[in-house]
Amino acid sequence: MIQQVDKVVLDTLKERLKEIFGYSQFRGDQEIIIQNILAGKNTFVIMPTGAGKSLCYQLPAIVSDGMAIVISPLIALMKNQVDQMNAFGINAQFLNSTLTKAEINKVKKDALDGSLKLLYIAPESLTKEENLDFLQKTKISFVAIDEAHCISEWGHDFRPEYRRIHGIIDNIGNLPIIALTATATPKVQQDIRKNLQMEEAETFKSSFNRKNLYYEIRSKKEAKKQLIKYIRNNKGKSGIVYCLSRKTVEEVAEFLSVNDVRALPYHAGLDSNTRMANQDAFLNEEADVIVATIAFGMGIDKPDVRFVIHYDAPKSLEGYYQETGRAGRDGLEGNCIMFYSFEDIQKLEKFNKDKSVTERDNARHLLNEMVAYANLGVCRRRQLLSYFGEYLDKDCGFCDNCVKPTERMKVQDEVILVLKATQFTGQRFDAEHIADLVTATENQYVRSYEHDKLEDIYGKGTELNESHEFWVSLLRQLVIYGFLEKDVENYGVLKLSEKGANYINDPYPVTISKDHNYEEEDEKVEEEDKEVAVGSGSAHAYDEALLGMLKALRKKVAKEKNLPPYVIFQDPSLEEMATTYPTTQQEMAQINGVGMGKVQKFGRQFIELISRYVEENDIETAKDVVIKSTVNKSKVKIYIIQQVDRKVDLEEIAEAKDLSMEDLIEEIEHICYSGTKLNLDYYVNQIMDRERQQDIYDYFMNAETDNIAVALKEFAGDDVSEEELRLMRIKFLSELAN
Repeated sequence: MIQQVDKVVLDTLKERLKEIFGYSQFRGDQEIIIQNILAGKNTFVIMPTGAGKSLCYQLPAIVSDGMAIVISPLIALMKNQVDQMNAFGINAQFLNSTLTKAEINKVKKDALDGSLKLLYIAPESLTKEENLDFLQKTKISFVAIDEAHCISEWGHDFRPEYRRIHGIIDNIGNLPIIALTATATPKVQQDIRKNLQMEEAETFKSSFNRKNLYYEIRSKKEAKKQLIKYIRNNKGKSGIVYCLSRKTVEEVAEFLSVNDVRALPYHAGLDSNTRMANQDAFLNEEADVIVATIAFGMGIDKPDVRFVIHYDAPKSLEGYYQETGRAGRDGLEGNCIMFYSFEDIQKLEKFNKDKSVTERDNARHLLNEMVAYANLGVCRRRQLLSYFGEYLDKDCGFCDNCVKPTERMKVQDEVILVLKATQFTGQRFDAEHIADLVTATENQYVRSYEHDKLEDIYGKGTELNESHEFWVSLLRQLVIYGFLEKDVENYGVLKLSEKGANYINDPYPVTISKDHNYEEEDEKVEEEDKEVAVGSGSAHAYDEALLGMLKALRKKVAKEKNLPPYVIFQDPSLEEMATTYPTTQQEMAQINGVGMGKVQKFGRQFIELISRYVEENDIETAKDVVIKSTVNKSKVKIYIIQQVDRKVDLEEIAEAKDLSMEDLIEEIEHICYSGTKLNLDYYVNQIMDRERQQDIYDYFMNAETDNIAVALKEFAGDDVSEEELRLMRIKFLSELAN
């Protein structure tokens, strides 16, 4: 159904753009895309988040006869766009599972009488027989498929129902299609075209380069402390924190709230009213930070999100790119920070265990790309653009790898070797196989293809660099620098580019970057922190002068109360006080091994001493280091406290919670050290006579330390068990310290 675009319609496009959306000019390819749709042609739009994809189907829907169908995967996205259209005075509605029967009837009435311009519908709702019957009776201008990457099983958000869309559209009528996505690798783009049978469609591809976004990856060590420090330094700015699980979302949102950040959670486990209320609070600036699973943000039109933080590593680079794209959509400041740990990657691999073989393989490939992105020392922007099939010929200067580069090195023979290895093996293998070949790593594939007989290649890499990881990293970097290309048809397979083929005949030194070693970087940061904290090259992070004063005060208080000093506060607690300078009861209660009970019992003099010291020495206290913890009384701990209060035997408690006796005692110790008083007399009296109890109690009263190993040596000849000593220590500390 190809048609000529009415000149009057074209002339009015800019008028309607200004009148409805408030823009004087189209951005990028928007105008030509809209003209293509109005001409009744199939259209494929690849445009990064924030570049104005939605307008590409909203404006032609408004100026066309009939109603446009918008197939969209998320209720939140539908609601947001419908609200926006209605605010502009355009009749737009959605049809999904949240509507009542009366609301569904109202939507259908508006569609049938021609007053409805945009109907947002989920692919699941599209398949329902009654909806198909109703749509066949309406006048439809075109179909827009938003988030079209959901069609591809090679995409990061594959949805099987998306693959049925084309057949359903055929049942409704011969309608033009516009498919839109912000994240599609060349492989995914090909898959979308094939599935929608729109190979002839004109493709409009905008650059994936969002120049205002700053990309940074940090080790996940002490992530909560890093998170609160960053958000405090960006107080009042809007941000999104993405987490992988609902549980983590709840924990992080609560943690931020406790630390006076206006933060709200968002995930699919919340009831829809709460979810919508939290989303609206964020959009209306009643909350600064939304902590969310990936269910949040698709299509959310908030231009002033200043930071997007990935608390957990995402499952794919597509997901990561799409989520970071929600920062700085107004073209101003946008910071994208990801906390990375290999433990997160291992967790994600476990999640994939129960998938089908194909899904598992696809998920593994996507995850490997994520790992490479985190670990490579190459400019982040060049990596991202390369992944989406776009080449950047120089470093961006605006990412962590550009600002603080890893060690660089020049290579030439190494480059020639892997390019020849790619060429001599028929350009049919991935980076792992080429690395196996040049390092003579024995495996069935190398042998079965007889690549171990390639004398000029096999094992030659070991003479230059023995590390298998080095060669994989080099191959990945050569893709980014344009010497190698990815085969679109065969996932992971590398081919020589024209640049790579020329290089073999005319080589020159190439600068590559060393991969990140986050463990080493953690150690380096710790050392720097210690030096900054002390300023004297001392090996400790704490203030030695203050620590000496705190120990002297502890000794004085202990003497007055006739208690061993460790009962007042243990050494690690004093060291932390001398690092973070707590000057209020709340701050003191956050110190490990303290808790509010101990603060009220022993804390006053210590707080006064620290306050005086801070004032006299003009110390600017690192408030961003002192972070409040959420009250962490897990269900197990609460259960133990309740059962002990009811005087239930410890063996019964352990059995009920499937704990060993040793693990149960450890849980009870944690409860005791956090300042909760537990009365275990009912149990201790059963297993020890009074005289034995008194001997151990007296020992702890006079000992310099409560270390159990030291106590065991003291009672070596008296047949006292470790369990008895630990239970008596709990009794002793509960009575005197809590």
